[in-house]
Amino acid sequence: MPPRLNIPPVTRVVLVVLLLQSVLSAAVRYRQWSAHSEIVVEWLTLIPQLSLFYPWTFLSATLVENNIFTLGIAGLTLYHGGKYLERAWSSREFAKFLLVAALIPNTLTFLVLVTMFTVTRNEDWTLMTIAGTIPLQISFLVAFSQLVPAHTVTLFRGVLSLRIPRFPLLYIGIVAILVLTPLLTSASLLLAIFGLLASWTYLRFYKTVFPDLDSSQPTSMRGDASETFAFAEFFPGPLKPFVAVITDQIFNVLVAMRICTPFSEADVSAAQSGNFIQRTAHGGVRAEAERRRALALKVLDQRLHAATTGTSSGSRSQSQPPNQPSGSTVQTQQQPNAQAAMTSQPNTVLGETNYNPDQDHIDKDDS
Repeated sequence: MPPRLNIPPVTRVVLVVLLLQSVLSAAVRYRQWSAHSEIVVEWLTLIPQLSLFYPWTFLSATLVENNIFTLGIAGLTLYHGGKYLERAWSSREFAKFLLVAALIPNTLTFLVLVTMFTVTRNEDWTLMTIAGTIPLQISFLVAFSQLVPAHTVTLFRGVLSLRIPRFPLLYIGIVAILVLTPLLTSASLLLAIFGLLASWTYLRFYKTVFPDLDSSQPTSMRGDASETFAFAEFFPGPLKPFVAVITDQIFNVLVAMRICTPFSEADVSAAQSGNFIQRTAHGGVRAEAERRRALALKVLDQRLHAATTGTSSGSRSQSQPPNQPSGSTVQTQQQPNAQAAMTSQPNTVLGETNYNPDQDHIDKDDS
């Protein structure tokens, strides 16, 4: 029996659309190819001067690659990164993240190119193609920086070790180098920068997360107030203080403009203690249902245990004679042992629940 690829639905749709649109774009450019002009597909990719009548290109351009090299990298990135994030967040949250990571960088890049044309009057800016999965790729790196900030990747047999939060800036550096080659255009660098900013802003301030069952936090919270996901964490150690000062000032301006909302002390403490979980996919729902059932069984066992202990204590106090003979010392000394035996028996009679939700929660956090 051939192996079956278990790909989540949103990731599957994105991969199919990427392949179809890239092949269609290549076919159109091949049929209209000319040695004296550059062929663009304005109804599939975003061209500032030509795509105003095709508004869907602000979204569709993200899933179009213009050469086989970038198409292969995009396919691998969306396959592995999409599977991981969709299972960690649920299909709905992953789809919202893709929408933010695609639409906002394309729009901001479009505005920058129009502004450059306004300043320089050079039409090359408005005829530049905005396309490719670059904003999605760097957004995946930002998401991994939030989910596994302490994870270290070792390259070249231990010669180079990098923590996950270092990869977004490294990716921007690689894109900046490739912009000097025919593989990428200048718009790709803008897409990478705006992809970093848009995805981090969304995950930091707007994405909904859910509380752990053992915490007393509200049912949901927006954003991630943990220090490990601060914007300065993307930079090397010597630059962190300077970046933190600049980002704090920008954040204060955004708060004054009511674009962002400052985190409360409860939000910060919840993020630092890890009481809010990210996993909301189908497997996470089943796990949470099991935890709820285990907690309910634990409370029921405790109540039955307390009720049985109280009943046993009351029956012994009523059966004890008011006047005890001189030999009651032996009976008094044996009574604690009998009481201890009766106290230890209800769990056996009522059925013991071996599931420990607190230990399960610690194991989940460690994993």
